[in-house]
Amino acid sequence: MEKGDFLYEGKAKKIFHTDDPSLFLVEFKDDATAFDGVKKDKLADKGILNNRLSAIFFELLEKNGVETHYREMLSEREMLVKALEIIPVEVIVRNIAAGSLSKRLGIPEGTVMKETVLEFSLKDDELHDPMINHYHIYAMELAAPEEMAEIEKKALRVNEILVPYLKAKGIILVDFKLEFGRHKGKILLGDEISPDTCRFWDSKSREKLDKDRFRRDMGGVVEAYREVLRRLEGGESPAVES
Repeated sequence: MEKGDFLYEGKAKKIFHTDDPSLFLVEFKDDATAFDGVKKDKLADKGILNNRLSAIFFELLEKNGVETHYREMLSEREMLVKALEIIPVEVIVRNIAAGSLSKRLGIPEGTVMKETVLEFSLKDDELHDPMINHYHIYAMELAAPEEMAEIEKKALRVNEILVPYLKAKGIILVDFKLEFGRHKGKILLGDEISPDTCRFWDSKSREKLDKDRFRRDMGGVVEAYREVLRRLEGGESPAVES
């Protein structure tokens, strides 16, 4: 698979065409950003870790019936994916109150939600990814009702798979962000699944093992990402029951 022309650069990844128009090449960068890019840094090997972690999660989800854009890892920093028309709606799945949810609703961080919460935001850096609801989504024609129904179903299924998988690794899945896109008439999970897009806490100590270490100047960011990878590569986990 040949790396083609540059297509797009985001905060954490670069996207390239390939010699197959139905496939893109994703290159994971070491850039770290927070607060809509106000805070920036480069963290050695972060891109390598997120590439590997995303591959592990995508492979797990595929084994459990969730279709993703993932095809294969090409190198330590590069991933081959199916070309998606990204739906500009970010889906936030919350199991435990943290971050902006705690601030907005006054719920103490660490409070376990009575049921899983889904939130949506407009994927637009210039507008700082504002929260939106179904009325906005349909009025702005971002996605059709049947597409949103499928996205919500898939997001909840991802949560059902990841929570017990990570629990077995000594990790609490606090919350996470997902992106979806269209590929040949199907809705597929895209983007990445990593400590950049998820909140991971150690099950015993509640130590943060994710991007919050960068947001809050806690240090040890890459070390935390490495610890997540170490736990995930510690052994095979069985398929999750439906």
